[in-house]
Amino acid sequence: MPLLRFIPEATNINFVGARYFAFAIDGLLLLISILSIAIQGFNLGIDFTGGVLIEAKAAHVIDIGAVRSQVSSLGFQDPQIQYFGGGECDAPADSCVLIRVQPKSAQPSQAVAGAIKAKLGPAYNFRRAEVVGPKVSEELFHDGIYATLLAILMIAIYVSVRFEWQYGIGAAVATGHDVLVTAGMFSVLHLDFTLTSVAALLTLAGYSINDTVVVFDRIRENRRKYKRMPLGELINLSTNQMVTRTVLTSCATAISILPLLLFGGPNLFDFTAAIVFGIVVGTFSSIYVAAALLLYLPAPAGTIDEPAAVKA
Repeated sequence: MPLLRFIPEATNINFVGARYFAFAIDGLLLLISILSIAIQGFNLGIDFTGGVLIEAKAAHVIDIGAVRSQVSSLGFQDPQIQYFGGGECDAPADSCVLIRVQPKSAQPSQAVAGAIKAKLGPAYNFRRAEVVGPKVSEELFHDGIYATLLAILMIAIYVSVRFEWQYGIGAAVATGHDVLVTAGMFSVLHLDFTLTSVAALLTLAGYSINDTVVVFDRIRENRRKYKRMPLGELINLSTNQMVTRTVLTSCATAISILPLLLFGGPNLFDFTAAIVFGIVVGTFSSIYVAAALLLYLPAPAGTIDEPAAVKA
């Protein structure tokens, strides 16, 4: 017997019967996300608003807190400081940092770079200074949205070909649901939304569809075994067979991410927070969004409609 058993191997949970309660919770999450995005919007980072990026090197260990205080004293709010250490620099004893700031309105970007260099002083060697203009940042924002939408579309096409079109619709809705709710988390908590955030959403889309496909594959396998079983009972059977695997996989993934969330520092916090939150949402959607949607679509070939007892 396994030493750890979070849930029993054989469960008999009426997932289909509890779908309305799950839909209510899910609808509330979606409503909060949509309202927050529409009213409050995102706290866009420098990647999407434009700004100045400076790479500085020092022959001593750099105090990130001191650098942040010096840059903040120039009037820049929430400067982003990323430490590289010796591995990314010319010599092992060197330390490197990336400094990202957003200029105030009508403030020349070159003047911003000059002010930061003067503030840090001659102890630092400034290797490069780049400017992300408003036009470039706007294009990055739009490209990030297009990349996310295209990923969801391609996932739906893949699942439609791999299974049937009903499964493709369920996968697209479930994946889009996970991405939207996680994006809503960025808006509600006012976390910085950057290109790293887009990467987190795309990573989440890949994780979510993996769980969904596992459940779909078991539904299709059972459909061949139990040709006369109503669709609702078939979904319940398949989900119960896979729920242990799904929960344990999600827990293992979340546990591997938690050290980065707790000890990765501010630069990794937003990314890892989105992944951990998305794991929970993705596990939920695999059971109550993707599979449950099959009940409201034309029954896939080889299945029959569920009886009234299951619909209740």
